[in-house]
Amino acid sequence: MKFGPVPIEKAEGAVLAHATTAGERRFRKAHRLSGEDVASLKAAGFSEVVVAVLAPDDLGEDAAAEKIASSMAHRNVETKPAATGRVNLHAETAGVFTVDAKMIDAINAVDPAITIATLAQHAPVEKGQMVATVKIIPFAVATSLVDAVTKICAGGEIFAVNAYRPVKVGIIQTTLPGVGQSVLDKTLRVTEARLARSGGRLTAERRSPHEIAPVAEAAAALARDNDMVVIFGASALADFADVIPAAIEKAGGTVIRAGMPVDPGNLLVLGTLNGKRVIGAPGCARSPKENGFDWVLDRLIAGLDVTAGDIAGMGVGGLLMEIPSRPQPREPLPARAESKVDIVLLAAGRSSRMGGPNKLLALFEGKPLVRRTAERALGSKAARTIVVTGHQRERVRSALSGLDVRLADNPDFADGLASSLKAGIARVAPDAAGAMIVLGDMPGVSSKDLDSLIDAFRRSSGRAVVRAAHQGKRGNPVLLPRSLFAAVAHLQGDTGARHLVEAEGLDVIDVEIGEGASIDVDTREALEGAGGVLQD
Repeated sequence: MKFGPVPIEKAEGAVLAHATTAGERRFRKAHRLSGEDVASLKAAGFSEVVVAVLAPDDLGEDAAAEKIASSMAHRNVETKPAATGRVNLHAETAGVFTVDAKMIDAINAVDPAITIATLAQHAPVEKGQMVATVKIIPFAVATSLVDAVTKICAGGEIFAVNAYRPVKVGIIQTTLPGVGQSVLDKTLRVTEARLARSGGRLTAERRSPHEIAPVAEAAAALARDNDMVVIFGASALADFADVIPAAIEKAGGTVIRAGMPVDPGNLLVLGTLNGKRVIGAPGCARSPKENGFDWVLDRLIAGLDVTAGDIAGMGVGGLLMEIPSRPQPREPLPARAESKVDIVLLAAGRSSRMGGPNKLLALFEGKPLVRRTAERALGSKAARTIVVTGHQRERVRSALSGLDVRLADNPDFADGLASSLKAGIARVAPDAAGAMIVLGDMPGVSSKDLDSLIDAFRRSSGRAVVRAAHQGKRGNPVLLPRSLFAAVAHLQGDTGARHLVEAEGLDVIDVEIGEGASIDVDTREALEGAGGVLQD
């Protein structure tokens, strides 16, 4: 193939290098010029054009990409039609991606004109996700180069999506004094969600003392009726003869590997029992964030073997994102004499259930509700108070006149609660360890109540979610640690802080503050019952 400018008279049959306009006609890049096209360009004043002139033994970019893609052997992968020298390949099912790296490297070494890129080895994929792409760089490539690539492809399966199987999983959770019921319940929810993404399901749970004999008995029982057993220990693995590996062996099983070079996930145990896989889950597996447990679990559910050697080879790329909430982070958080907390007071809503008046401007003891709430926030131990305004922003801001609050405007307030959360969190100071989300329409929450939440947050070293409660039922306000701030940016619509608390799997501390945690004034009746007077 030759590339460069040619006289317009010699351009017929060549491939146009750049999009070109001739009068009212526009020729796209890579368009093969016909005699009529050449005449149009000449009439428009072109004396030469930049083109690619194909040799007799050249294949056009699309034909070359299609020939290479069609020569590949793969499983559960769909090949899309070629376009602009590219063929994309997509997963036909959810599963774990495997690839022959040596074959890919050999193809990419043939010539820079021919490229193939894939997902990483053992990447989890969803149905329809792109897993590989073949791209021809120039407009054409020599047939001999394409033939060299197809010869490599004939050597065997180049990649595959190993489909998830609907496995049945039994769970054992060991207990020790001080292990809360909420931790065990949260672990179940997180594990069910982790299994659901790959089609697996949790069929049974047993809770056992953190001792070898009862764990062994529970493991043997669950292995009879399930495809896999997962054990969550109340205490982290401290030795290769500790409770979980010892229990697997006492039940008649074999420990394949204890410990893995993936962090978070170092303390995983992998074994077999009666032909079934047993995983001693590391403590970080109680969080939904990616950790070494996911790497092993996904492969097993996809029907792939995981050996001791496989785990030993996971170190490169095994340094994953830290989970700040886990009991022993790899690096301690910076010491804080007192974890600073900012309050984000949400005051942007439309009060739609009031039928017109803005509830935040209703008078309580002669003061607009939003001002009363802001004064209580300012009277707490919080470092700063940020008020998010939107609906009737000027009236709301006027009601706050003279108060030492920071104002955050939310022009998208009509989109729902999430937009106000984003606007408020964006204004939280960089040195704040957390943000307390305070609703503007909760007249029963006092400065003392806010301080109770802040005190609990500080006792957790700024790592836990702290939530107001009334008679054991969750309520508001909610104090979010900084580790959740990034997740706020992904919220949409009327999704609020409660969704984050449930989805992220962090430790949750409920603080009883009385009925103020559950009293809001969404309706005219509720507002008047709480002592408010609506203003037009």
